[in-house]
Amino acid sequence: MTMSMTRRGFLTAGAAAATAASLPALGAAKAVPNMSNWRKAVKYGMVGEGDSVLTKFQLVKDLGFDGIELDSPNGLDRQEVLDARDQTELPIHGVVDSAHWSKPFSHPDPKVRAEGVRALEIALDDCKAYGGDTVLVVPAVVKKNISYRDAWVRSRAEIMRVVPKAEEMGLNISFENVWNNFLLSPLEMAQYIDSFGSPNIGAYLDVGNLVRYAWPQHWVEVLGPRIMKIDVKGYSRKKQSEEGLWKGFQVEIGDDDCDWPAGTESLTEHNFEGWFTAEVGGGDRGRLADIAARMDRVMGKGK
Repeated sequence: MTMSMTRRGFLTAGAAAATAASLPALGAAKAVPNMSNWRKAVKYGMVGEGDSVLTKFQLVKDLGFDGIELDSPNGLDRQEVLDARDQTELPIHGVVDSAHWSKPFSHPDPKVRAEGVRALEIALDDCKAYGGDTVLVVPAVVKKNISYRDAWVRSRAEIMRVVPKAEEMGLNISFENVWNNFLLSPLEMAQYIDSFGSPNIGAYLDVGNLVRYAWPQHWVEVLGPRIMKIDVKGYSRKKQSEEGLWKGFQVEIGDDDCDWPAGTESLTEHNFEGWFTAEVGGGDRGRLADIAARMDRVMGKGK
């Protein structure tokens, strides 16, 4: 697929979605769960206790988290981050592009899109320096003044500029499903990922973001090996119905409407190995300890 897409190509590409998505064969044997390769992490911004990068990293390590994920670009001193990583032996498994909402790759202004590309390049540089392997990216935003077609075409063209850099560095660009009015089905996300023609492009599946309108295990079934990492948070349809759309997120991990057993079973069937990272309101030691315990339970590792 070229850097741009004709209207005819865009409208007919949907016919290839079914072949682009690698659906499991009927009657295929289920894989034996290998949860020993599932690791839990926390976002750096959730750590509300500690007066330095080092003390925050140490707290996360002490609470049993296997790693941490940072935003990038960020205002942290890189050497301080590296020192904290090395002293605590707490891996930084990746970074989150901190500019993809303010400088979306689908923006009508090419200057804004260029700023977004530069931010992604910085995120890749930080990720490499930290020893991580993925940059989480929201690929596009659809709004009244940004059509679905334009979001698809623009975002592909801009992100494609950075793919060679990611491949050369041995890093992955991983697209998160968010409430951005874009990539609204797993078949479509699979087609979008495959259109880059690179093994360094994949999905960062956010379980909680799906519950309002889908069942996460269905997305796992379609995306399969394209899934690189998992974001963990809950969502309550009851709260959504009674209190409002965004109130649905005000529920603890495991007390939500996500069918975690079905989701984790589907992940094992597709041989997922990697990181589960909490993305909820953080806090002090007690709060983070509770999050760690809840993650263990939904990942099938705790009681």
